[in-house]
Amino acid sequence: MNQKQQGPNLWREETVSTQPIFEGKVITLQVDTVSLPNGKTATREIVKHPGAAAVMALKDGKLLVVEQFRKPLEKFQVEIPAGKLDPGEDPMEAAARELEEETGYRAEHLRLVSAFFTSPGFADEKLYLYFAESVLPGRSNPDEDEYLEVEAITLEQAERYIEEGRISDAKTVLAVYAWKLYAATGHI
Repeated sequence: MNQKQQGPNLWREETVSTQPIFEGKVITLQVDTVSLPNGKTATREIVKHPGAAAVMALKDGKLLVVEQFRKPLEKFQVEIPAGKLDPGEDPMEAAARELEEETGYRAEHLRLVSAFFTSPGFADEKLYLYFAESVLPGRSNPDEDEYLEVEAITLEQAERYIEEGRISDAKTVLAVYAWKLYAATGHI
């Protein structure tokens, strides 16, 4: 009988040991030794992250985005507002906070679109994507190390930015396609 016929529960990896490697402001890194279904062991490099929240916010039919330099990519990126969760913070509250801090707008109402793991092969970060159909003026207050340019873009601009690589992060690409669905059907 092959492993596929045995079922996924038999493929579970059990942690034998964990070696902490790095503890930073945003992430920690550990190396786990795991036992495999065949009795052998392997190592897994794991990034631990507290989670994040993002907002797909529409203002007058346009998507609010921020452009900022992303050091890991060595380029500027256009993204929807987002940020990491503080310890014990409700993801919806984090989404509302990040929207106002980064764009200067407050959401009248937030609705969860999806919650997903960004890179489950090596990280446990879970991102919560919210939708705000209408926003009100608020007060911008970016983090002291954040330099952002706020823009409201059309769906056509967003699709062009994806083609050009100006939008290339998963949360924003997902938000643009959800927006496209919303524009076509009225539902997300």
